[in-house]
Amino acid sequence: MSQKLTVLARIRAKAGREEEVLREIVSLIAPTRSEAGCITYDLHRAQDDPALFCLYETWRSRRDLDEHLATPYLQGFLGKAPDMLAEPVDLSFWSKLG
Repeated sequence: MSQKLTVLARIRAKAGREEEVLREIVSLIAPTRSEAGCITYDLHRAQDDPALFCLYETWRSRRDLDEHLATPYLQGFLGKAPDMLAEPVDLSFWSKLG
């Protein structure tokens, strides 16, 4: 059995594009949560920085995450990212220990 994978995706909007980025990310939530390998897909916004978002994701396996990364809706978001985001999406990968 594959080990579950947690992903933290840090997303920073360009100045003035915060609400557009928020709408784009929100549009990813429902289709992502319906993916078979998705356990958790929760969006957060920094309390002290409205341009900073974080997606907290848990996947059944790395394979499930890779399938998610190839979906047309996520690829569409990533295609728009250079125009909307101040920096590339920062992904970090985690394993639960306890």
